Parts: sequence; structure tokens; C-alpha cells
Amino acid sequence: MNILNRDIEFIEEQRDCSYFDTEISDIRYRYMYDCSTDQYQSMLERGWRRFGKMHFVPECKACTKCVSMRIDVAKYEFSKSEKRVISKNKDTKLYIRPPSMTLEHLNLYDKYHAFMNAKKDWPYSPIEPGEYQKSYVDGKAEYSKEFLYMKDNKLIGVALVDLLPNSVSSIYCYYDHDYSDLSIGKFSILAQIKIAKEMNIPYIYLGYWIKDHLSMGYKEAYKPFEILKNRPTLNEETIWENYEL
Repeated sequence: MNILNRDIEFIEEQRDCSYFDTEISDIRYRYMYDCSTDQYQSMLERGWRRFGKMHFVPECKACTKCVSMRIDVAKYEFSKSEKRVISKNKDTKLYIRPPSMTLEHLNLYDKYHAFMNAKKDWPYSPIEPGEYQKSYVDGKAEYSKEFLYMKDNKLIGVALVDLLPNSVSSIYCYYDHDYSDLSIGKFSILAQIKIAKEMNIPYIYLGYWIKDHLSMGYKEAYKPFEILKNRPTLNEETIWENYEL
């Protein structure tokens, strides 16, 4: 464990994989009290993700199925079906602000995860306020935002998003399946792409993609995208390549 500049870095080895019952994962963590925009940009380019003040990257020795991916914003063109999703949400209000926590947040988060537990057998237990604060509110910086989706004066979706000058990082999204006709999960990504285009931000980082995976395979729909071919340290060059399906 290294403690430098009030940061703590460590590796959790031989833990059960979150995505495959038969795999073992090794994750490098870095708890950062403060993370500048430049630091964060460098980490995003090298496959790191953020929840609160905790940043992490997989270093699994026996598996490389989790692949870092990013959308090429300038080349992205909305399909007819995506335009229909955008049109269906013409009355959905979007508010962008710093991350927060309310009872509405917690209730919607629990409702979403209870649904996903029944549908995809995700682990589920009601989230404690302290856990939500630590994962989604703590560590917020100038670039940390939440996208709130409102319909009929009701909160129906929340997306945690980091907006940097050269990157958008989609951290997490949860929503009300009672409004499944609006496809809020998809609409949230499309809204981020639209904002990135307007702000001339070149890439949207969607985290880890796992081809043909029940929960992680959907990301390949947002093409063209690039994948990180190597696992560079923070001092090494990255190798990003266009992915052809």
C-alpha cells in the first residue's frame, strides 16, 4: 500500500468476479482525496473508473474480457430508432447539476435494483444513505454532475456523469421501469452524446464492455467506438483502436 499526496493505492486480488461466476478478478484501487481534471483525464484514457473518491481499474491475470471503450462523438450519427427515443422524450425534462442525495434518489435507486434483481438476478439490498453518499456524491469536483430526468413532476431517472473538457465519463444510471416506454437508460446516453457534440467533446467513456454479456454487452450498440488494446500504467502510452463488429 502506498500513501502519496494523501492518496491510498492498493490491489484486491483473488476476489469473485462481478460478471462471471467462473472467473477471479484482481482490481487496483486508488482512493483520491482530490483528483484534478488533468489527472482524471489521464486515468480515463488508461481505463480507470470512478465511484466517489475511489478510482479503480481491472488487472485480472487470467482474463481480459472487460474492455475499456469510448464513443467517437464526432463520427456518431443517431439512427432512426435513436431519433424516435429522443422524440418520445420531448416532454422529459433534464436538469444537470452537482450530485446530491434526496429521499427520491434513494427510493428510485432501490426500485431500480429490485427490478433488476427480479429480471437479471442482480444482488439486491436497500442502499443505506451513507453508502449512496460515498459512491455517488463524495469526491465531487467541478466536473461531477448528475443528470436528473423528470416526468409529470416526478424523478424517473438519474445518471451520474463527469463532464471534462475532452471527455464525458458515464458513471452510472438508474431509472423507473414504470416508464419503460421512454427508454430512459438509452435516452440518457443519447443526451450525453448530444451534449458532447454541442461542446465539441471528442469522447464519451462508457466504462467496461463485455461482448455478448447480458448486462454489459449492450454498449456495442453505440458505434463507432474505440477500445483500449493495452493495459497501460499511468506512465505508459495508450493504444486505442477502432472496433469493427
